[in-house]
Amino acid sequence: MNGQEFQTLYQNRFQLIYRYVYNKVGNREEAEDLTSEIFLKAARGIDQERSRESIQQWLFYIARTTIADYWRAHYRSPKSSLDELLESGWDMPDEENAAMARSSSAADRVQRILRELPEQQREVLKCRFLLRLSIKATALKMGVSVANAKVLQYRALRRAANLEKVLMDL
Repeated sequence: MNGQEFQTLYQNRFQLIYRYVYNKVGNREEAEDLTSEIFLKAARGIDQERSRESIQQWLFYIARTTIADYWRAHYRSPKSSLDELLESGWDMPDEENAAMARSSSAADRVQRILRELPEQQREVLKCRFLLRLSIKATALKMGVSVANAKVLQYRALRRAANLEKVLMDL
């Protein structure tokens, strides 16, 4: 299948695949990202011998496995907070407690914002700003393309800014 044929396939099947993905994840931005990922996978592994019906079935197969991977990663990620660590008996020295008290309000706001973000957006921000990874290393760590990592970062920052405004109004 040449580039023009794949572009036609993309245009004819995008809405169908997008609706399927959106129905499974329930989030517009996640559905857009996953649909892009599905078509990238399809472009890399397309078999020129397939019929049109076979290609559509194959696209849905890629969509199902991509969605399964998404949910697997979503539920596998550990969710612990500093409060849970402190409750379990983990303790910090006094100078760390003092430093923590000074920055607790800002840290609390950051934690609340991060909790409100979708998992992939939270992960991209952690990689980029906490781990200080490059966009390429972030994409590799997350298993997405560099372009997808950039889009995730942009959306995460935009959503975080909106959440910050909402928190400031409270």
